[in-house]
Amino acid sequence: MDWGSPTFVLTIIAVSTAGWLINNWIRAKHGYDLEDEWGGKTARKRGAGDAEVKELRAENAQLVQLLKDQGNRMETLERIVTDKGYRLNEEIEALRDLPDAKPTDNGVPLNISKKEKV
Repeated sequence: MDWGSPTFVLTIIAVSTAGWLINNWIRAKHGYDLEDEWGGKTARKRGAGDAEVKELRAENAQLVQLLKDQGNRMETLERIVTDKGYRLNEEIEALRDLPDAKPTDNGVPLNISKKEKV
């Protein structure tokens, strides 16, 4: 390869330009200041977008806190539902809610005294 050929020089210029463009594209995408062709920085415009970002961050923080609170409530409800006393209370309430139970009718069979043999 001839190091002084026009093809080599143009290739170096093309690679350098492409690298500069990709660098600026990535910086713009992530909100950083852009570089100009002389190495200086071009700051992005500050304005209504910043207020909107602050508002969205505040709303996001509120929603995260709400989600944590809901998680705590869900844990409490799971604890209540899996409690044995809760199930016993439901069975007692089911016996009370039977319409016109006959005197000989014992209500809902709970099968407490019957144990299955293994």
